[in-house]
Amino acid sequence: MKKHLSVIPLTSALLTTSLASAPAVAAHTPQEAFFEQLRTLCGRAFAGEIVENTPAGGSFEGKRLIMHVRRCSDKQLHIPFHVGDDASRTWIITRNDAGLVLKHDHRHQDGSNDVLTNYGGHTVSSGWPQVQDFPADTETQDLFVAQGIPQSNGNTWSIYLYPDRFSYRMSRDGRVFQVDFDLTTSVKPPAAPWGHEDH
Repeated sequence: MKKHLSVIPLTSALLTTSLASAPAVAAHTPQEAFFEQLRTLCGRAFAGEIVENTPAGGSFEGKRLIMHVRRCSDKQLHIPFHVGDDASRTWIITRNDAGLVLKHDHRHQDGSNDVLTNYGGHTVSSGWPQVQDFPADTETQDLFVAQGIPQSNGNTWSIYLYPDRFSYRMSRDGRVFQVDFDLTTSVKPPAAPWGHEDH
């Protein structure tokens, strides 16, 4: 009986030591923190404005710009970007084991795919919970070359996410475009983007 009782405190001591030396549960990676923070905006829409457009011009100027965090799962976010009455664009952010992927889904008004669609890139560094960069991937570069716009092969898309601001930025040599969206005030969500009415 004494032998049995002497084993109990020894076992308890070993268990306590084991728990004390066990590593703490790993914190979110920057990509996971970024993704989860963005997912908290699901269902909400926000108005934006162009803050940089070099060289100036293009079809976005003077249009009402709305982003809508419309569809959310633990692996993917769909964020339509409405430019005036043009509902052709949806940003799709996917989380995988290697990080995050940003793709641009472009549709015609009848819902069919634009010839220039599904382009984007994958994170190549851990980034930060507030900032993730997506340089053009090989699939995208092949598409740009096939469509006669190889100058876009150097594109990097960046998303900045702060408590009061969501920014979408595209940059390459000689070209910068950035839209900032005010996260402090929601607006009425727009209708479904083209080709996604049933989702």
